[in-house]
Amino acid sequence: MKLPDSIRDQFKTPLGILLPIGEDNKENIQKYLSKNSYVVTVGDQTTEKMINFGLTPSLQIIDGFEKRQKRDLPKLGNATELKIDNPAAEITLESIDLIKKAFTMTSPVRITVFGEEDLLVLPVCIHAPDNSVVLYGQPNEGLVLVEITTEIRNKAQTLLDLMN
Repeated sequence: MKLPDSIRDQFKTPLGILLPIGEDNKENIQKYLSKNSYVVTVGDQTTEKMINFGLTPSLQIIDGFEKRQKRDLPKLGNATELKIDNPAAEITLESIDLIKKAFTMTSPVRITVFGEEDLLVLPVCIHAPDNSVVLYGQPNEGLVLVEITTEIRNKAQTLLDLMN
């Protein structure tokens, strides 16, 4: 499924709460997490930030890039690593299947994407367990925190359906 240029702007609106740069600290993030939250990070900087806070995400999705610049991968720690090809501005069916599989595995799990991971927030929001909190970066703005609800699942599915 490719992201048509005509709907690109619809994907720039945060799906959840935006914690502006400077307010995306451990204390503010923890306000949205419970003891049994299933935490998902999409993006290298977001994943690294959470690991540095001592909050190991249950599922981490990274691609080794930040704002289109190659970077070092966040520390793997004790996560099980899976790998997938997912081209820029696309969501492959294989990526969706791997995300679903990752949710059935013992945490933590890391999916390393060859290509681009940004749009994988959509299938994550659709298939994540009920007690999930998804975190991803909003370039030059801050950190988006999405508490998974039926409303969020429906919104993510609607956006996914716009892709052909």
